[in-house]
Amino acid sequence: MVSDLGRELHQARIQHGLSQEIVGRAAGMSDTEVGRIERGLIRHVSVVNLSRLLGVVGLEVSVRAFPTGSPLRDQPQLALLGRLRATIASEIGWRTEVPVGNSGDLRAWDAVIQLRHERFGVEAETRLTDFQATDRRIALKCRDSSIPHAILLLAGTRTNRAVLRTYRDAIAVSFPVPGREALQALRDGRLPAGSSIILL
Repeated sequence: MVSDLGRELHQARIQHGLSQEIVGRAAGMSDTEVGRIERGLIRHVSVVNLSRLLGVVGLEVSVRAFPTGSPLRDQPQLALLGRLRATIASEIGWRTEVPVGNSGDLRAWDAVIQLRHERFGVEAETRLTDFQATDRRIALKCRDSSIPHAILLLAGTRTNRAVLRTYRDAIAVSFPVPGREALQALRDGRLPAGSSIILL
């Protein structure tokens, strides 16, 4: 990536008739550093320095973050999953970190529960901050893993309850089965009738 940007820097600098010294001075770097970046001899350059250099020659660096794999699980999240695992009947299968989609897809369900041929994805959140983003993420996982239903498992905190009250109408569409019903079904050795939010 740095070598590609170095080539673009070189081409734009030449196109604008600028020397390495002028570009370096404007970006707060030496002409030697500019030359080494252009030739791909420096493997690691900060985004800030690249932005400054490329800005001098009329180019802009655009950086965005995209979800790939699952984030690292912290202890409270693992404990939340453990609480659900302890409440469901033994005949219901339980697997954790189940990949979504093809081998190149880095996403995974926090858990998948299964009874005979029917499966549910489980996503655990200790702190729900953006329900809409979480809802979209779960819907995409369901689509890409051919799992029709999911459980959004939340810690039973005041903050999470307040977020759920705010999105009551959207929740009724995406997670139509009340949490108590879903939890009772799991305790009884049945899978819920549809997607649900469970607070524990």
